[in-house]
Amino acid sequence: MILALLLLGIIPHDDVVRESVDLVELNHFYDEHGRLVFDQVIFYDWSPGDSRYMVRAWRLVKNPNILPVRDWDRGGYRSLWQDGEQLRDIHALSFRETWTQYDPELVEREFLPKERRKELRTTTPRKLKCHASSSSPASTTTP
Repeated sequence: MILALLLLGIIPHDDVVRESVDLVELNHFYDEHGRLVFDQVIFYDWSPGDSRYMVRAWRLVKNPNILPVRDWDRGGYRSLWQDGEQLRDIHALSFRETWTQYDPELVEREFLPKERRKELRTTTPRKLKCHASSSSPASTTTP
């Protein structure tokens, strides 16, 4: 978490992808012999029409920064981590932790195929542009 907070001070806030979901789940998936296979964080949105939570996205826990923590300022829970080239800040109203011998994200595909999920937003990292004129030295600006 400290690394993520340091990154917030280094990276412009416009480059942080902030989103809200209704529920975040920390799932520990075990095989038939009771051995841990993987840990994953699953993000859900509530579907009023279906009267249930629907998977929006999931990520394997490769770094402890993705683990949801209590957000005492806003209420709910927060995950803040580097997701590829994106710095993500996901706020969830609710949290649950589960220990299963099935993959909840895989089961969810029976109800809503992966291709039809809303997924998490992505942004294109901003690139620096160089502008030069004959009367002034080259300067670097951001769009």
